[in-house]
Amino acid sequence: MKKDDLIYVCAMVGNLSGIPVRLYDGEKQVFQVSMAPLPRDPYLLVKPEITFVDRHVGFYVSKRFFTYGVVNSGKYRIVMGPSRQAPPQEQELREIAFELDVPLDDLTEFISGMKQITRLPLESLVQMLCFLNFVVNGEKLRLNDLIEGGENRFGLEQKRSSVRFAQAEAEPAALHNTLVIEQMVMNIIRKGDVAALEAFAQEAPAVIPGNMAPEQLRQAKNTFIVTVTEASRSAIRGGMDVEDALTASDAYIRQCELMTDIHQITKLNYDMVLYYTQQVQTIRHGHYTTDLVRNVALYIQHHLSETITTDQIAAHLFMSRQHLSRRFTQEAGIPLAAYIRNEKTEEAKRLLRYTDKSISSIALFLGFSSQAHFSKVFKEITGMTPGEYREKKQGK
Repeated sequence: MKKDDLIYVCAMVGNLSGIPVRLYDGEKQVFQVSMAPLPRDPYLLVKPEITFVDRHVGFYVSKRFFTYGVVNSGKYRIVMGPSRQAPPQEQELREIAFELDVPLDDLTEFISGMKQITRLPLESLVQMLCFLNFVVNGEKLRLNDLIEGGENRFGLEQKRSSVRFAQAEAEPAALHNTLVIEQMVMNIIRKGDVAALEAFAQEAPAVIPGNMAPEQLRQAKNTFIVTVTEASRSAIRGGMDVEDALTASDAYIRQCELMTDIHQITKLNYDMVLYYTQQVQTIRHGHYTTDLVRNVALYIQHHLSETITTDQIAAHLFMSRQHLSRRFTQEAGIPLAAYIRNEKTEEAKRLLRYTDKSISSIALFLGFSSQAHFSKVFKEITGMTPGEYREKKQGK
């Protein structure tokens, strides 16, 4: 198909679907259509991973559960996305904007544009790609062909952590050994103990689950579904927001159902457990466990890149400012303003250590009025300037 024809097809698909569509000629982008205004293209964050998709049709799910689809035809490549079924939270979009270096003046437009993108279940996007592949390559594929036929591998971003959750094949008469292991892992999630999880993963015994399906792949998927259901409930008991926990559970199950490799499912299982444990750890930082402190922690987590005031939190919790301040200090053992500064500093430490973002960009992302204000707060809490901390942790 000629380039002009491909541009026409991309324009029609993008306008009808409400999902951004791009056309590449080799490494050069020659066309893009998006019904939503996006000052920076979120595809840039996942472009290296999608480059490895060399089949006619491919998929990629980002760490925030946004889905991208790829159709290859000769030297041309069509990329659709991002899209996902659950609506993104404001904080997630701010994090994406930060990673893309979206200028502050364009931040509101970027967040608004991301919210305007059509939300689709992963299966619907796959079917749309099947149709696009037929138009471009004349190849008739269906959803089941892509999932079960082995023609495509569903691309999934994996964490760096080593995986030792073994899936042992169960004999019909095998004794269940899952109860003790399950209770141990779920307790780790509920406590948000990432260090304990990593230690457990290094020496994890083989799991011998009950027989839930006649064939091994279905058995692995059923086991995963049971595990993610229990993990999400444990995270909720640990203080994670109910909607956040269940939305993540649904997204993980959809990813698992599209997999055709048991090793991938095993990796996804660890990725899922680690995700929930990290979320609870963030919420329960400092071992504050009362309902009020958990609710405040959740609010701060969801608004970490904004200027957060006591008045805003009080209004969100339908409390007076004075009552909130007094109760929080009593129950958390630390003034609310100090707690907010501590949480922002913890996030700043992570960004300084694991990203190459400038100190000024980090200060802006975390809602500080200036780099000087950020540096002052950071040094008061850590005893080091942001630059000194980065040099120390990165071994410079």
